[in-house]
Amino acid sequence: MRLTDNRYANEKQQFELALRMINHEARTRTIRECTGLSDDRIRKVFNTYFKQSGHGNVKRRRGKSPQQISLFVKTPQHQLEATTLVALYCASLLLRVDSSNKVHSCWPRPDVEYGHRLCRAFETYQLLHPRSALSFEWAWNLLRSIGRNDELYLATCRGCRARYVQDAYALDRRTCPSCEIAHH
Repeated sequence: MRLTDNRYANEKQQFELALRMINHEARTRTIRECTGLSDDRIRKVFNTYFKQSGHGNVKRRRGKSPQQISLFVKTPQHQLEATTLVALYCASLLLRVDSSNKVHSCWPRPDVEYGHRLCRAFETYQLLHPRSALSFEWAWNLLRSIGRNDELYLATCRGCRARYVQDAYALDRRTCPSCEIAHH
């Protein structure tokens, strides 16, 4: 094995992740944070493998990633989907929840492995919620927001004792979205 083989293996992993994230319509900044590729390289990957190759159904989103949290708790269905994503993040070892329901990030900063775990969690979420309300960028926002334990937190349902995503500044009736949906 030559010393340079490892360098090319790393570049291949970055490239594969960029393709995967572009396919999920991730924004350039999100892709850059996980892959370490430059904005110019990401645009070239998109142009070469998506735009010029006839994959016209994949769009490039412009602007900043969403940062507000209201969509996650807008309806019981949205709340259920956000809770599903948080559970998948925990299963993917991106997040952990301590005994007092505080959420902690398991990674000091995003990297290629983090990006692949995020993609797997999002792809599983899409299988569980075929008409999903949350895009990849909203899933990215949730992953970043829930770990801060400020605007969003995990509450516990008084009925079934399940944990669910809740807005810290909203009235909490302590009913999880599953129980809420089941009673309607």
